[in-house]
Amino acid sequence: MRVGVDTGGTFTDFVFEKRGRLEIFKLASTPDDPARAIVEGLRQIAGETGARLREIEVVHGTTVGTNALLERCGARVGLVTTAGFEDVLEIGRQARPSLYDLDAVRPEPLVPCRLRFSVRERVTAFGEVLEELSDAELSRLVEKLKRARVEAVAVSLLFSFVRPEHERRIKRALASLNLPLSVSHEILPEYREYERTSTIVINAYLQPLMGRYLERLAERAPRLRVMQSSGGSVSSAVSAREPVRTILSGPAGGVVGALRAAREAGAADVLTFDMGGTSTDVALCVGGEVRLTNEALVAGMPVAIPMLDIHTVGAGGGSIARVDAGGSLRVGPESAGADPGPACYGRGTLPTVTDANLVLNRFGGAQLLGGDFTLDEKCALAAVTRLAREMSAASGRKIDAMAAALGVVRVVNAGMERALRVVSVERGFDPRGLTLVSFGGAGGLHAVALARSLKIPRLIVPRRPGALSALGAIVSNVIKDSSRTVMLEATDESTAQLDRAWNEMERAARVALRREGFGDERQRHERSVTARYKGQSFELEIKAPQRESLAAAFHRAHFARYGYAPAGNAVEIVSARLRSRGLVPPIKSERLSGTKSERLIAPQRHATVYFDDGRKTVAVYAREALTAGLRLKTPCIVTEYSSTTLVPSEARAQVDARGNLVIEL
Repeated sequence: MRVGVDTGGTFTDFVFEKRGRLEIFKLASTPDDPARAIVEGLRQIAGETGARLREIEVVHGTTVGTNALLERCGARVGLVTTAGFEDVLEIGRQARPSLYDLDAVRPEPLVPCRLRFSVRERVTAFGEVLEELSDAELSRLVEKLKRARVEAVAVSLLFSFVRPEHERRIKRALASLNLPLSVSHEILPEYREYERTSTIVINAYLQPLMGRYLERLAERAPRLRVMQSSGGSVSSAVSAREPVRTILSGPAGGVVGALRAAREAGAADVLTFDMGGTSTDVALCVGGEVRLTNEALVAGMPVAIPMLDIHTVGAGGGSIARVDAGGSLRVGPESAGADPGPACYGRGTLPTVTDANLVLNRFGGAQLLGGDFTLDEKCALAAVTRLAREMSAASGRKIDAMAAALGVVRVVNAGMERALRVVSVERGFDPRGLTLVSFGGAGGLHAVALARSLKIPRLIVPRRPGALSALGAIVSNVIKDSSRTVMLEATDESTAQLDRAWNEMERAARVALRREGFGDERQRHERSVTARYKGQSFELEIKAPQRESLAAAFHRAHFARYGYAPAGNAVEIVSARLRSRGLVPPIKSERLSGTKSERLIAPQRHATVYFDDGRKTVAVYAREALTAGLRLKTPCIVTEYSSTTLVPSEARAQVDARGNLVIEL
């Protein structure tokens, strides 16, 4: 039995198969120890299905690494570099996010000056040894690290991706310290010292914390895999060793699940919109494929391993609304989380997006999670009323609770609209040609308004949208990404060298996937390169072409991206890359029974909802009662266990054969 688990800021979601059907449920997250909610959920599944806990295969999307980075609560790391490069993290790049901000504050490096250590050694860019690493240097390094009492060590030497022998000797010498080691040629054998060192330091910073967390979890669920930021999963042992690959673990599962739903609905170019309790994650998928990046910034620090190109903003159902010092209404990024949660949970008093939606009656009632969870309407109204008083005092005019609640929704929508523009318009894609896939517990209440503002014509709300990240985890393949800097000119003569690099990476990947339980017949390997015109500073990644030269393929890719391609310029291959997949058994796609012809269905009941243009009576439908082919009367609310979807007037809503709610604007 396979179980998908996604730990969010408010709820922990579970997806599992029971008698050929997918089942979901949610438990309140336990931020002090995320494993506690997971183990409790697995116990419930074991009790319901008769499965033994140790036999359940668990695929887990986690935010433990992300939170540790954001909260700066990782390990005490020692950094080992080539002499003269100790301060590479401090120096960084000259690029600044706020060019004209004279008071800009850069994030403090994860490794303070006193914990940066160097060794006298030097290798050239061509792999020649200019200065050998001596045994005396190694002995001094071991003693320094002992005295520093570090909890993990990151090793990143100059040009170790060309000649890694010195890093290997350091690794052997430090083995006696019995500390987690992160060595750059093993994790990221690519050039660009700053990005490589930053990535390795982040890995070391997270190793002890993630190692302890996954070890505790694996004691209860030994068949444990963890989602990676690249959209694939990997064993808990590998995740504990390379936790930098799990930074976007949770959001990655949502994108995988959304892309699966989009493919089934016949949509190739989509924007994914995942609004949860704490944050909103958006991504662009073109041609049925997820876009990847090796240039991500997390908490202001570069991470150069492959990650889904996800943009995150601090806007969720638990985002706190407040009036700032200038009298403006702000929503987020602070969140009420799972504890105390929104005011309507009955434990807190701060107004949130969820409270605003409840005051506007956009849930169609106060019952969530199939009636297992009741929201406190009085507490929500009291919190929003206090906010309205603050807004009235700041603006000098009377603002009531309904107006304040509408303001909260408009402000949070504006932030999420900006995020969607970042991954579409700023990437050169017109939203009018895309489909929006909405999911997450809070996504359905805001998705149509966002689609309208961006002129997106079609919106898909998959089945079980509030647990789609957990579903994405359960259907994800095991993925191993490999790379190697080669620095070759794209000619017929360089093909043999490139093939050697690919073949070596593929041999290692095959062995790694076999250890994960995947025979050669269940493996797929995809080759690609990063390339640029000679003299350029940055590369484009292209798949290894089958019927044309690498140079010709690069010219096409460059023209598609930038609108020009100087075909006479030499093309330089910077890195060879390999994406290796272990194919997991697919989850059977579900189809709904229904009628071939469209027909309008009568609502379950009606509710009064507040919109920008006034109060309206809307139809309320229970999603579980909807069959394929049905059209819904709008405006309407569609309620279900894991989410609520609001469909305003002038939108057409229909259920397709897969059970997706398809909304056309």
